[in-house]
Amino acid sequence: MKILIAQQAQDPTGNLISTIVMFGAIFAIFYFMVMRPQQKRAKEREKMLSNVQKGDKVVTSGGLHGTVAGMEDNFIILQVSDNVKLKFEKAAITTVLSK
Repeated sequence: MKILIAQQAQDPTGNLISTIVMFGAIFAIFYFMVMRPQQKRAKEREKMLSNVQKGDKVVTSGGLHGTVAGMEDNFIILQVSDNVKLKFEKAAITTVLSK
């Protein structure tokens, strides 16, 4: 009995190191499975929004299809029909279909 108790008391840092390694592995998995793909999608979205030009056909977050008729600072003017133009923020654009 004394030998078993002595062995358990000798290695308290082994448990601490394994716990730290476990948390490091969990963080690495979280980073590569969640954070990195999300950052990649955000960069692609920013690139898409910066490349929108007059004449592009786009879809907004509300599902409205239209053609870019003009651009201002952070706004885009969409022509959805003849003589119907609507003003949206650039962030409302979800997809660029074609030119």
